[in-house]
Amino acid sequence: MAQTGVEPLFPEGHPLTAGLTETQREGLSRLASNKNILRMRLRDLSGRVVWSADDSGMNATPEDEAIEAATGGPVAVLTRLNADANDDGPTGVQAVEVYRALEAGDPGRRIGVLEIYLPYAPINQEVSVGLHTLYRDLGVGLGALYLTLLVISISMSRGLRQEVKFNAFLAEHDHLTDLPNRTLFHRRAATALKKARRGQPVAIAIIDLDRFKDVNDTLGHHNGDRLLTELARRLDVNTRPEDTVARLGGDEFGVILTGATDPEEALWRLREIIDREVEVSGLPLSLESSVGYVVAPEDGNNVDDLLQRADVAMYVAKGAHSGVVRYDAEQDDYDAAKLGLIAELRQAIDAGQLVLHYQPKAAIADGKVEAVEALVRWEHPVRGLVYPDSFIPVAEQTDLIDKLTDWVLARALDDIKATSGRYAGLAVAVNVSARSLSKRDFAGRVQAALEEAGVPPTRLIIEITETALIADPERAGSALAELDGAGVRVSIDDFGQGQTSLGYLSNLPVHELKIDKSFVFDMLSNPAHAAIVRSIVDLGHNLQLRVVAEGVETDDVLGGLRETGCDVAQGYLLARPMGFLALQAWLAERTRARRQGGKPARRRPVTAKRKVPVG
Repeated sequence: MAQTGVEPLFPEGHPLTAGLTETQREGLSRLASNKNILRMRLRDLSGRVVWSADDSGMNATPEDEAIEAATGGPVAVLTRLNADANDDGPTGVQAVEVYRALEAGDPGRRIGVLEIYLPYAPINQEVSVGLHTLYRDLGVGLGALYLTLLVISISMSRGLRQEVKFNAFLAEHDHLTDLPNRTLFHRRAATALKKARRGQPVAIAIIDLDRFKDVNDTLGHHNGDRLLTELARRLDVNTRPEDTVARLGGDEFGVILTGATDPEEALWRLREIIDREVEVSGLPLSLESSVGYVVAPEDGNNVDDLLQRADVAMYVAKGAHSGVVRYDAEQDDYDAAKLGLIAELRQAIDAGQLVLHYQPKAAIADGKVEAVEALVRWEHPVRGLVYPDSFIPVAEQTDLIDKLTDWVLARALDDIKATSGRYAGLAVAVNVSARSLSKRDFAGRVQAALEEAGVPPTRLIIEITETALIADPERAGSALAELDGAGVRVSIDDFGQGQTSLGYLSNLPVHELKIDKSFVFDMLSNPAHAAIVRSIVDLGHNLQLRVVAEGVETDDVLGGLRETGCDVAQGYLLARPMGFLALQAWLAERTRARRQGGKPARRRPVTAKRKVPVG
């Protein structure tokens, strides 16, 4: 029904949250009129009902099964009509409740979830009819026939029990690997937590295969399924009977280790088993995996919380390529409060709640201010001044980061244009995230912003981190080359913290290296950091690049940088970030003091906020 009836109604592949057309509603109503369907609903990917044949459930709380089906495989349970807590009306007949994700568009992507209730009565009726026939024949048959009919009765009953048992198995197990699915895994995890409360530690792990998409794209999904089946078998035979291995969906597996004294060692062993070569269609394949795990009760006592935290740890392991990682609250950026802020951020941009602060960068040789760095702040009507580390990391996970980047570019260029009279050579630096840099139209949007503001490209500096460079090197290099051709300067921010290949760096159109402040701050007391600073300065100069040191807070550090030959300094020794009006006053004061031969007043250093892209 999903593939031939519902999904063709949504050829564009828009999520169901975008609403349904009248044509789509009519098509769905025709499908729902089938007498073999007790109830039919469509839900969005968050589990909320967007269409219902009988108008039920429209404002109800999302079902767990719907949310599970939105991210995993189909979910089917035996229930009764209106038996859920959030259903209205009296409890109805027995039914099989089925949830399945809908995929549409080209390429296919998930747009929502189909929910249908199918009558259980036909199965029950079949049993009843068979028994009735049996009793009737037994009553009128001869003694010899009695034995024959008894054998038939036993055979039929056994077959029905096996069918029911098989259906129950399908409802709780993955159809490809025969491993427990997410529903059964969740229930077994809840049972294991009871043991944890009695003093028997329980580890819950999430295992995700790295680069599995490459296998599907290169060899086809049928070979990907073969690989998953073999890896599932390996995990199953290499765990104890009291442990649980489940397929949670896609290339993600779950593991419950009961009473494991050293779960990390056990998980490393399972990871090594996964890494071993597998032959698929005559090709030897080897995939690595990322494992995140939690230990109950230390990391929590709720199954949903533990699974979410294990998932966080898994993504930390994947991002750091560290194999197996235990959950650490300090690494968990998934805060509900931050998600709430993001929900408001789009309106905040349009409502003018964002402001830019600027921090100057001055030449070490003569103290001339060459540029200012734009740092975004949010003047929230309730929370007050919100710093970017509270909302940008989450915004980077969505396309909202592009809208925010465009706003920062436009405002920064307008402000720098206002300084053209007395400070015509002053440039402005704008931080750009990896997500924005990877967009095909990024360079064009930057050039359009320059033309709109009427600012020469030489007055704009795009600051990117090493991480942004290695996220998509080919596309990043293409965007930077286009910007360089237009006259925009490019600076690599926080240099020394990432993993940029020196060979790759030499081929990029980069104009400036910014030494990470963690090396600058204590370079006078840490010989290793002092050596790193000198090396970066020498590297930059050998590549014909300007070198900027950020985090300069004392005259002694400034003197040390001068001895290394560093070109530019930025930090609270020079000035703290300030609004545009304050910047204009500061520039005027500094210019006046320099003309009079005096020393401009310095703003008192304060603890620096962690800097993130676009501010």
